[in-house]
Amino acid sequence: MNTVASILRPGLDELVSGIAAITARRPDAHAAAVAVADLLRERLPSQDILTEEERAGSPDGYVSHVLHAQADFSIAAVVWRPGQETVIHDHVSWCTFGILSGVEYETLYRDEGDHLVEIGHAENRPGEVSGFAPPGDIHKVRNTSPVTGVSVHVYGADLHKLGSSVRRAYDLPVLQR
Repeated sequence: MNTVASILRPGLDELVSGIAAITARRPDAHAAAVAVADLLRERLPSQDILTEEERAGSPDGYVSHVLHAQADFSIAAVVWRPGQETVIHDHVSWCTFGILSGVEYETLYRDEGDHLVEIGHAENRPGEVSGFAPPGDIHKVRNTSPVTGVSVHVYGADLHKLGSSVRRAYDLPVLQR
């Protein structure tokens, strides 16, 4: 479920211009993720970037609101009610994310061809920022907190054109490390 904003939302202008300056240098995927994560730490917006209705989420699953999209990057806000989660997936591009509320519990995997292996976990809390670049970006994310979670995600792709940052969902058996 995606919503698209056609005009820049208040509070995003400095973030958008900073990311545009980074992507204009055409860094490789890892360098872009690191640089944008550093910028996001400095300019992480508040939950007020979304309307009250958008912050409520949906009982049907997590919701992604595209806040800005252009050819080389997009900014989206993801809203997760308690217990909501993604499928195991990877991405079409580098990604950075910052947590505004809730706890995003991330399980990381490695693809072994005929199965996945769990290789780690991260518990991302409000104010924390992280990022990654393919390959090695296979994960599943779940809001483990008792409150609705909101996070801001920046992807190195045009979500208006693609519709989603997900490259592939995985339906392989998972083995513990």
